[in-house]
Amino acid sequence: MNARLILATLPAMALSACNLAPKYVQPATPVPPSLPQGASYLALAAGETTADALGWRQFFTDPRLQQVIASALANNRDLRATLANVERARALYRVDRAALLPVIDASGTASRSQNSSNSNNRNFQVQAGSSAFELDLFGRMRNQSASSFQTYLATDEARKATQIALVAETASAWLTYAATADALKVAQETLLSRQQTVNVNTRREANGIGTKLDVATATTALNSAQAAVADFTTSLAQARNALDLLAGAPVTDDQLPTTLGQGDQTLAALPVGLSSEVLLRRPDVLAAEHDLRATYADIGAARAAFFPTISLTGLLGFASGGLSSLFDGGNFQKTLSGTARQRSFDGGATSSNLAAAKASRDAALARYEGAIQTAFREVADALARRGTIEDSVRAQSSLEANAATAYRLTQLRYDAGIANFLEPLDAQRTLYSARQSLVTARLTRASNMVELYRTLGGGLNETTP
Repeated sequence: MNARLILATLPAMALSACNLAPKYVQPATPVPPSLPQGASYLALAAGETTADALGWRQFFTDPRLQQVIASALANNRDLRATLANVERARALYRVDRAALLPVIDASGTASRSQNSSNSNNRNFQVQAGSSAFELDLFGRMRNQSASSFQTYLATDEARKATQIALVAETASAWLTYAATADALKVAQETLLSRQQTVNVNTRREANGIGTKLDVATATTALNSAQAAVADFTTSLAQARNALDLLAGAPVTDDQLPTTLGQGDQTLAALPVGLSSEVLLRRPDVLAAEHDLRATYADIGAARAAFFPTISLTGLLGFASGGLSSLFDGGNFQKTLSGTARQRSFDGGATSSNLAAAKASRDAALARYEGAIQTAFREVADALARRGTIEDSVRAQSSLEANAATAYRLTQLRYDAGIANFLEPLDAQRTLYSARQSLVTARLTRASNMVELYRTLGGGLNETTP
C-alpha cells in the first residue's frame, strides 16, 4: 500500500517543479558606464579598497565624531524602526514559506451517551492528520514565498541605506555645529572690535574732533554685530539639538567640536575609480532591484491562478469504545481524500490580477532605473563640487588675508587723519564677510567629502574589512 501511494504521488511531485514566473534578467543600467570626468570634476583614481568598503572609523578621523556616530547607530529611533521592519519582513517570509508544508493537527476526544434503556455508550478517539493541504503544482505558493523573500531582502537593504544616511547626517550635523561655533566666534570678535570703535568715536566726538554722524554710523555697525551674535548663538543651540536627535541621546560637551579648523576631520581623498558599476552596490539600488524581482514572482503566482488547485486531506488514528483497548491494532483507522478545483467564472478577476502584477513589474522597473539614475547624479554632483572646492577655499583664504590687510591699512589712515571713518568701517565689513565666507567654504569642503562617501555607499562598515 505504501509503495502504491508513493508511486501515485510521483507525478504530482514532478509537476510541483512547474514555475510560471518569468525569468528575471537584470536590466541594463540607464547611465553611462563611466563616472563623469572633465574640467569640473575630480580626477578619479582607484585604490586598494572601494569607498563602500571603507569603514567609517577609518574615514572619519576625529575620535569625538566617531563617538557621536557610534551613539547614533546604537540609539537612533529611525534606525531602530527600520530594524523592526526587517524583523517583520523576515517573519512574514517565514509565514509564506511555511505554507509549502502541510499543517498537521492532533486531537483526542472522549464521549459518553445514554439511550432510553439507560445503557451507556462510550467512545474514545485519538487522531492526527492534515486538512486541505494544497499541492503546489503550478508554483503559486512557491512564488508567493519567493516574493516575500525578495521583500524581506529589500527591507534589509533599506535598513542598510538608512544606516548609511544616518552616518552621513550625523557627521554633517557635527561639522555644522563646528562651523557654527567658528561663525559665532567671528561674530563675537567683530562685536568686540565694533564696540571699541564706538567707544573711540564717542570720545572723539566728546573732545570735538569727531562727529555725531561717526558715532551713529559706528553704532549701526555695532547693532548689526549684536544681531549676528544673537543669531549665531541660536543657530549653535539648534545645531546641538539636531545632533542630539540624530545621536538618540544627549551629546556630551567633550564630544562636541570647538572649531571646524581646516575641516580635516575626514580623509582627504576617497578611492572612486572610473566605473559606474559601483552604483549597483548601493543599498537603495539593491532594494529597488529586490522589489523588482518580487514582482516577477507575483506574476508567477497570478499566472498559477488560471490553473486548477488540488488539495489533499489525510487522517489517521485510533477509535474504540474502551480506553484500555484504544490502541489495539484492530482500532486503527486511516482516510485519504483529494479535491480538485478549477475556477470557471470570476468576472475577469483572475485576468485583472495578472494585469495588475505586470503593471507592478513595469512600475518597479521604472523605480529601479530611477534609483540608478538618482545615484549617478548624486555621485556626479559630489564629484563636480569636489573638483572645484579646493580652488574656492584657496580664493576665500586669499580674500580673508587681503581683507584683513586692507582693514589694517585703512584703520592706520583713519588714525592718522588721512581718511574718514567710512573707509575703515567698510573695510571692517568686508573683512567680516570674508571671514564668514571662509568658514562656509571650509564647511562645504568637509560636507562634500561626507556626501561623496555617502553617495558611493560608504558608512555601512564600522571598520575596513
